[in-house]
Amino acid sequence: MWLSNSSVGRKFVMALTGAFLVIFVTFHCLMNSIAIVWPAAYNSVCEFLGANWYALLASAVLAVFILIHIIYAVMLTLQNRKARGNDRYAITRKPKTVEWSSQNMLVLGIVILAFLVVHMIQFWAKMQLAEIAGTEGIIPPAAGTLFLQEAFSLVWTPIVYIIGFIALWFHMNHGFWSMFQSIGWDNNVWIARFKTIACWWSTIVVLLFIAQAIVFSVRAHEEYYKTDPALREQYKEMLVPMIEKDFGPDAAQIAQSFEMMPYEQLSPLVKNQADQLEQQLNNPEAMAYFNSTPQGKEQLENMRRLGEGFGKMSNFFKYLEANDPQPEVPGMPGMQPANR
Repeated sequence: MWLSNSSVGRKFVMALTGAFLVIFVTFHCLMNSIAIVWPAAYNSVCEFLGANWYALLASAVLAVFILIHIIYAVMLTLQNRKARGNDRYAITRKPKTVEWSSQNMLVLGIVILAFLVVHMIQFWAKMQLAEIAGTEGIIPPAAGTLFLQEAFSLVWTPIVYIIGFIALWFHMNHGFWSMFQSIGWDNNVWIARFKTIACWWSTIVVLLFIAQAIVFSVRAHEEYYKTDPALREQYKEMLVPMIEKDFGPDAAQIAQSFEMMPYEQLSPLVKNQADQLEQQLNNPEAMAYFNSTPQGKEQLENMRRLGEGFGKMSNFFKYLEANDPQPEVPGMPGMQPANR
């Protein structure tokens, strides 16, 4: 087949998949920028791009393009090495016209791939994949800002990301203009223009990515994503789908009360309800009563479902409030209540 057997065909496939990936990287950069200026809107975007059919289709297409790009990159590298033969071992001075990134595109690609694996483990695996598999943890999959909190509160995360972004700059800067060369737009006038566009485009995208990593790290260490009142109210609303799935016949009524009640009132109420249900389920006399009649067994099953649901929500509220300052006891500065 021409696209896989000929050098020109392989370069064309590399150009096509590369153009798609440049567009995706640019879109991803703009989407992440929303998290800086409007974190709540970023969560809305994450919810829109959850385990919906269009998001899953886009993810599948992206995975295919990345895989094809990697395969053809390896094929072209092996082809070039085979064509050079023993000459590749000769000690020669590289021509000034040959860019460093051109000589190291495969190495840069490997660095970017390693960074991509880390990124997917920290975000995609815990968001879209967890939603598909039904293995959500304490954090709702749509709460993108909380996954920023988890990832960028780690000291090594911004370091790994910035290294990946630098590799991305070299890879994208060279790949951007060389894809036009691969499809025949290789006259001196246009190549010079494409190199300028590539440099500006890559620089703007990568600088935005680096700025995002810095801002996310600062905010994560300040616990901003867990303590901001507007975000907390939004997180509360994200629990409604979980209520509808876990609470059975009482779901509609509980979901409606959730939507109407402010976060600060809802949090202690949920924790109290979870504690009460746990005490009843651990009470031998209550369990004997519930198991004595068919109606009691049905009531027990409903209580267990409610207990599990309230328990999940209680753990989520505890996670959000783990680092909140304890309130002082009125009239006794510096003193704090024994129980919250």
